[in-house]
Amino acid sequence: MERTRVVAAVIVEEGCTGEGTKYLCMRRTRSRYPYISERWEFPGGKVEQGESDHEALVREIREEMDWDVFVGPKLGTVDYDYPDFSVSVTAYLCKPGNGMFKLLDHLAYRWLTRNELDDLEWTAADRELLQFV
Repeated sequence: MERTRVVAAVIVEEGCTGEGTKYLCMRRTRSRYPYISERWEFPGGKVEQGESDHEALVREIREEMDWDVFVGPKLGTVDYDYPDFSVSVTAYLCKPGNGMFKLLDHLAYRWLTRNELDDLEWTAADRELLQFV
């Protein structure tokens, strides 16, 4: 099975440092795949052919949230095999742009501290990304 390249934005709430740092978590919409349907994820998406990770992340956040982010350093990559497809997800630390985003492609969002992240029902690949946060 071919592995799809995916990028994820680990967006840190502006102005927060240390224990007060909060991360943006997005709840997926319903899907034909029950193992990712309505689960939590870091926003992002597929990298298109000829596109850099940075370009893909900026494009995906604009498409899904009508928002700009500043892409920072790479946090890490996980490979995960779901029953119907395989992904290689690379996470990047990001800062939010100006204004507020819109829920164009998600059911809900939450800003959570690192300790609160473990309480969500994540997609399996995104749960593995938590090791880098």
